[in-house]
Amino acid sequence: MTLAFDGRADGGATLTESLHERIRQDIILGALQPASKLKLEKLSKSYGVSVNTLRESLSRLAADGMVVAEGQKGFAVLPVSTEDLREITEMRQLLECHALRQSIANADLDWEARLVGAYHKLSKVEALVEAEPEVYGEAWERYNMEFHEALIANCRSRWLSLFHRAMYDHSQRYRMLSLKTKPFPRSQSAKEHRQILDAALARDADTAERILAAHILKGAEATSLLEAKTTDRTVRRKITKK
Repeated sequence: MTLAFDGRADGGATLTESLHERIRQDIILGALQPASKLKLEKLSKSYGVSVNTLRESLSRLAADGMVVAEGQKGFAVLPVSTEDLREITEMRQLLECHALRQSIANADLDWEARLVGAYHKLSKVEALVEAEPEVYGEAWERYNMEFHEALIANCRSRWLSLFHRAMYDHSQRYRMLSLKTKPFPRSQSAKEHRQILDAALARDADTAERILAAHILKGAEATSLLEAKTTDRTVRRKITKK
């Protein structure tokens, strides 16, 4: 990374912003393991930044919930637990399903075009990723996120979008950790993506919400921490009410 004369990294982001995003991605992708201590001196050399800049980024990540500030002991990556995953899953269901319903209520051609475009890219990768996950896995993750963001893009609520992205990132962290031990069932996920798309384009908010809630839950159940048999009623509440 090189810095311009105004202290910004290439691409317009400040050094702190770029570092924040880089560490965030390393946590989500599992390069920085859950509960691991984040030693400032070691990480400052690893990321090529000053300790002060690193501390500022870690403080922001603590506010995001990705890092735990341990007082005088420094920082650590947020640990993982079954209960944490359950809460993330329920919150993502509540936020994303509500935002999807709002997007459908505000549906227009621009939203439809963005949604169809995001689905087209995702479906192309989904046809390939099962056979070669090591080649197409990263693209699948990126296009999957774009599709879910497109679903709620017309909700017209900055706060809904902001909190949804936070919950999506936390759920992705669990999925990436699980992928190290067992494959993610993307064929079923692909079928559900098509069903959600069709319901959204048909303006059928009830069906779209029901399938999306089940889709989010199945994604959580696919991890090694949350199996279907242990899922409590609060997580299932959203998909069984209809």
